[in-house]
Amino acid sequence: MNLPYTNMQLIMAALILIIVVLAVVAMFLEHRKTKTRAFRNKFGTEYDRAVLSQGSSKKAEAKLTDRQTRVGALKIRDLGHTERERFVSEWTIVQSRFVDHPKAAVTEADDLVSAILEARGYPKTSFEQRADDLSVTYPLLMENYRQAHAIAVRPSQLEASTEDLRSAMLQYRAIFDELAQPQKPVVHKKAA
Repeated sequence: MNLPYTNMQLIMAALILIIVVLAVVAMFLEHRKTKTRAFRNKFGTEYDRAVLSQGSSKKAEAKLTDRQTRVGALKIRDLGHTERERFVSEWTIVQSRFVDHPKAAVTEADDLVSAILEARGYPKTSFEQRADDLSVTYPLLMENYRQAHAIAVRPSQLEASTEDLRSAMLQYRAIFDELAQPQKPVVHKKAA
């Protein structure tokens, strides 16, 4: 019985098939690595937090993609000039209270950040949902926001030290400054 292919031809075909499969696997792995790197660059420590809470990078990336979709559907806007001036004035008052009433000032700063988020179009939700939404646009602020909020809502039996309160106030200041600024428009360059 004659086979239409020689053993050498079958071996060559098998080698080519193996090479193609290995190339496809390598391309897939490189794609995953590039995608993960893009998520890490965009979300920073929020990416690591998502991986820890979700248990894998694939699930974390799916959650972060859901966040982006959710925030993309929101009507986030810049503050108007009058709103911005009102919030800046309120911030000045909150900051001035810190000397005499640091815990109350930190709590008020937390409330003011929530108010500015609502004014910008973020929905009034739980802190975690608000933080998740905010992480899409302001990923670098998230660690400070979470730490400052934890101090602001700390029960009185676990009083925060003056240094903790000062740190929270500085963190809120950075968050406030960022949220009060007009957003820079995204410039899409056209291919030539």
